[in-house]
Amino acid sequence: MQPLINKIKGDKLIWAIATLLAIFSFLPVYSAASNLAYVGGNGNTFAYFVKHFMHLFLGFTIMYGVHKIPYRYFRGLSMVMMPIVFVLLILTVLQGTTIGGANASRWIRIPFVNMSFQTSTLAAVVLMVYVARYLSRVKDRAITFKESVLPLWIPLFIILGLILPSNFSTTAILFVMTCALLFLGGYPLRYLLAIGFAGIIGLTLFVLVAKQFPDAMPNRVDTWISRVENFVNGEDTEADYQIERAKIAIASGGITGLGSGKSMQKNFLPQSSSDFIFAIIVEEYGLLGGLIIMIMYMWLLFRIVIVAQKAEDVFGKLLVLGVGLPIIFQAMINMAVAVELFPVTGQTLPLISSGGTSIWMTCLAIGIILSVSAKREEKKQKQKVDTDNPLEILSEAI
Repeated sequence: MQPLINKIKGDKLIWAIATLLAIFSFLPVYSAASNLAYVGGNGNTFAYFVKHFMHLFLGFTIMYGVHKIPYRYFRGLSMVMMPIVFVLLILTVLQGTTIGGANASRWIRIPFVNMSFQTSTLAAVVLMVYVARYLSRVKDRAITFKESVLPLWIPLFIILGLILPSNFSTTAILFVMTCALLFLGGYPLRYLLAIGFAGIIGLTLFVLVAKQFPDAMPNRVDTWISRVENFVNGEDTEADYQIERAKIAIASGGITGLGSGKSMQKNFLPQSSSDFIFAIIVEEYGLLGGLIIMIMYMWLLFRIVIVAQKAEDVFGKLLVLGVGLPIIFQAMINMAVAVELFPVTGQTLPLISSGGTSIWMTCLAIGIILSVSAKREEKKQKQKVDTDNPLEILSEAI
C-alpha cells in the first residue's frame, strides 16, 4: 500500500475527499438500486453494485493517469479537443433517441461495447480548459470585445447551441460557470453583461422557434417551461411527483435517518440512484448524513481554492477554478433540487450518483486539479533537495 501511496502526487486532502465520497456512494447507490432491479430489471441488485464499482474504478484510473500529466500540456490539448467535441456533439444530436415521447439527444452510443456516453459532460470540461487557456494568453493586454469574438465567443456559443436542444440545465450551468471564470480572469464586466443580455434574448428566440415547430424537439421546451412554472407557482401536478417524493423522503429521515438500506421512497422515487440520491441519503442517514455530505463538498471547495491560490502561473490558477468550481456548483444544485429550492434539472451528485459519464468527467476534472498541485509539490521538493545540498549552500554563500 505504501508504494502506491508514494506514487500518488498532488493535494492529499483532495485525494482523501474524493475517495471518501466514492466509498460512501456504494451505500445509497446499492440501496436505491433495488427499485431499478425489481421494477425494470431481473431482481439482481448486486449487478448494479458491480456496475457502480466499475464506473468508480475507471474514474479513479482516469484521475490517476491525468494527474501524472504536467498541467501545461492541457493548454494545447484543449485546442486539439475542441474540434473533437464539436464532432461528438453533432453526432450526439444526429444519433439522439426519443424516450417516452421526449427528445433525449444527450447520449452517443459507443459501438462494440454496448455503452452510452454523455458528450455534454466532456464538452463542459474541455470548454473550461479552453477558456482558461484564452484568459492566460491575454492576461497582459487590454481585452476588447471585437478581438475576443472569434477565439472565445463563437466556439462557446457553438458548443452551448449544440447542447441546448436536449439539455437546458447543463447549458445554463456551463454558461454561468464560463462567465464566472471569465470574471475571475479579468474579462471586462461590461462585455459579460452584454453577453448575458444577448444570451437571454437568444434563449427567448430559441423557445419561440421551438414552440412554433414542436416536431423538431418533441416535448423538451414544454418540459422546461412546465418545470419552471410549477416551481414558481407551487402547483401540485403530475410533473411534481419526483420532488414531492423527495420531500417525503427527507421528512421521513429526521435527524438521524431510518438506517442504511431502509429507505421507503426509493421504491417510488424515479432516478433515486442518480438525480435524487441526496433525498435517499437524508432519508437513510438523516439530516446529519446530509450535513456531512455538504461539509465534504465545502471542504473540497476550500482545497480547490487553496490549490488555485498556490498555482505558479495564471493558467494554473484559472485551470483549477475552471474545472473545480462546476463540481461544487453541480453538487449544490442537486441538493437544492431535492429540497425544492431549485427547479428539477437532472444534475447528478458528483462522485456519489450512479452513472458512468458523470463519474468519469468528475474524476477527469479532479485529476487536472491534482496535476496543478502536483507540479507545486515537485517544485517544493526540488527546492528542498537544493537546500540540503552542501555544494548548493556554498555556491549561494559565495
